[in-house]
Amino acid sequence: MEKFVEHEGVAVAIDAANIDTDQIIPKQFLLAVSRRGFGVHLFHDLRYLDDKEQILNEDFNLNKKEFAGASILVARDNFGNGSSREHAPWALMDYGFRAIIAPSFADIFNNNALGNGLLTVVLKEHEVDTIFKCIDKNPGLKIKINLETCKVYIEDYIFDFSLDPFRRHCLLQGLDAISLTLQNEDKIKDFESKCVPSYIALDK
Repeated sequence: MEKFVEHEGVAVAIDAANIDTDQIIPKQFLLAVSRRGFGVHLFHDLRYLDDKEQILNEDFNLNKKEFAGASILVARDNFGNGSSREHAPWALMDYGFRAIIAPSFADIFNNNALGNGLLTVVLKEHEVDTIFKCIDKNPGLKIKINLETCKVYIEDYIFDFSLDPFRRHCLLQGLDAISLTLQNEDKIKDFESKCVPSYIALDK
């Protein structure tokens, strides 16, 4: 997966708490197992006024031109609650998001997001309020997030956040579960070379 060291991008706000995984990517779009192609369906019920996704809801922030190309999402408490579908972070990343800022995240979503390279940044409620106000005052505003220093920069504000050291290491190095396993490839091959003859002997 792609490393996350520092990212600066346009921030878009969705001023709602308890955004669940069915809102992020509705169940009718979960037919594919590839991680690609879900971005167009992200927030389907909020982005579109029709089932065929041809009529945009112009009141929804993701559809406003000032938030075009947004790569940082800001939301309220308990983002990502609901089912454990891994398609939710897939959809967010396929759309172009690299990070989400909120006061809290649902545990399963948080694990899925971090495991796929999508950074979840937990800030205090009053700090998130400040970010909302900054975006509302200056739509199209950019936020910078540095994972090495664990700081968020927006206008003249700097906010500190923390992340589990293991998760932080994996994101900084771009290591997903497969990459972590392959770091021990030599040990795995050595184990296999020692064990395979015994299995063959047992078969005989």
